[in-house]
Amino acid sequence: MTPKELRNERLAERLIKNLNRRHMEAFYCPTAIEAVNKVSELIADGSSVTWGGSMTIRDMGIPQALKSRGTLDVLDRDEAADFEAAARIYERAFTADFYLSSANAISEDGVIVNIDGNGNRVAAITWGPKKVIFIIGLNKVTQTVEAALARARSTAAPINAARFDVKTPCQVDGVCHNCNSPESICNYVHFLRNSPRGRHVVVLVGEDFGF
Repeated sequence: MTPKELRNERLAERLIKNLNRRHMEAFYCPTAIEAVNKVSELIADGSSVTWGGSMTIRDMGIPQALKSRGTLDVLDRDEAADFEAAARIYERAFTADFYLSSANAISEDGVIVNIDGNGNRVAAITWGPKKVIFIIGLNKVTQTVEAALARARSTAAPINAARFDVKTPCQVDGVCHNCNSPESICNYVHFLRNSPRGRHVVVLVGEDFGF
């Protein structure tokens, strides 16, 4: 085991204890392959499943893995023919059995932080789907909640603004300006402190994924 792998294992152990304390089931997978298998294992045959705009989920190949099972009702907005079809998938997400998401950051004591533009992702995390499964690379762990918010605003948001090619000040210099731009993707700030009824499950990944 390399020093990084050892550190990740110890960090994940600490995080799992803190997430359990917040009424969330949590798992650690050293590799992406193991994480994809764990996510699939958590979703029973016959379930409906969807996800937000997470690059972590896409880059890990989770959509393909779930579709290949042939036993799930997979709602994939990327396959929608137009905006109206995608909007219907957004709406159906609230009645899905499973909603998958990553996070912009997670503090060492287990608070999960997300910033959203349209609000569909944080809305589904908060209410609706029977279960929410987070897939979070350990590159997104910060020491405190304040540092998690700073990471979401100053690291994740400018990169996502560039990905979506929106006209915001952070597109110009890569720095958060706490702007009120009409095209801002930082309209909703979400902190998940505890999981009511144990709705939330966290799969930690020992590889770097997402922004």
